[in-house]
Amino acid sequence: MAGETGVFSGRPSELIGRQVAGYLVESEVGRGGMAVVYRARDLRLGRTVALKLLAPELARNDTFRRRFTHESQVAASLDHPHIVPVFEAGETDDVLYIAMRYVSGSDLRHLLDLRGPLPPPDAVRITAQVASALDAAHAHGLVHRDVKPGNILIAEGTDSDHPEHVYLTDFGLTKKSLSLTGFTSVGQFVGTLDYVAPEQISGRPVDGRCDVYGLACVVYEVLTGRPPFQREDDMALLWAHQYDEPPPPSGVRPGLAADVDTVFAKALAKSPDARYDTCLDFVAALRAATAPPPAAPSPPGPRTGKEPEATPPPGPPHWAEPVFRA
Repeated sequence: MAGETGVFSGRPSELIGRQVAGYLVESEVGRGGMAVVYRARDLRLGRTVALKLLAPELARNDTFRRRFTHESQVAASLDHPHIVPVFEAGETDDVLYIAMRYVSGSDLRHLLDLRGPLPPPDAVRITAQVASALDAAHAHGLVHRDVKPGNILIAEGTDSDHPEHVYLTDFGLTKKSLSLTGFTSVGQFVGTLDYVAPEQISGRPVDGRCDVYGLACVVYEVLTGRPPFQREDDMALLWAHQYDEPPPPSGVRPGLAADVDTVFAKALAKSPDARYDTCLDFVAALRAATAPPPAAPSPPGPRTGKEPEATPPPGPPHWAEPVFRA
């Protein structure tokens, strides 16, 4: 195709204004060790997409290419309101690409950097949306393996009761394959160290409970302002995930109920068998642990013949401004 030769031959900025597989690249929106994500224009349908281009060496591995094709098809089949839809996946000029819905907004990483720890009701509301996405993926045989604030996108909600709409993105389309093709042996780690489950580190088989652990690490940071383990170097951090107990959240953020500590002790258990079976099970326990205690009933007063005043409706959400960023 004209204008597509040497997609990765120069600096990523040189792709701006060029055409890749029927998409006009407009701007870079994110990058990782094995891929770059661009905002692009679908020239066939006239819509804006997020175009993820994988590093060229991945396309040269036949095992990876087969798994990429299979997992892209599974991801594209997921129809869930909190999963970023995959429109297309393929190969052009020896580069693998994925076209996804472009979500206008921010991500949880930016929100935490901007505002610090969130109030428990807001944390639970966001977590519930992510958990439903993860459980839906697990039901289709997909394990995310890299749940982190940067993969949780936050767009504008519909009303004051739903101030944000959360999307989960980057569903392990490369990570599972990397672990099976030897790419991890040259320095590419499957997962992000602050949120990686012990079984990922040791190379044991993983299932949806791996994502329960990763989600719990993220929510720990949402509530306390820091991930459960902080160490001076990567090896110490990997060791902590495998062998150290995380500090109780109530000790990091005073005011959290002791019941919250119990919830995280289970969600962050070293053995998958000791964790919650699903992400929504974790959310249900967290919601119960953070719920305000019921108010004590007032003693009956003298009968006056007047009806009691109606309870005022609940106030606005905790945030004074929207969480999304255009």
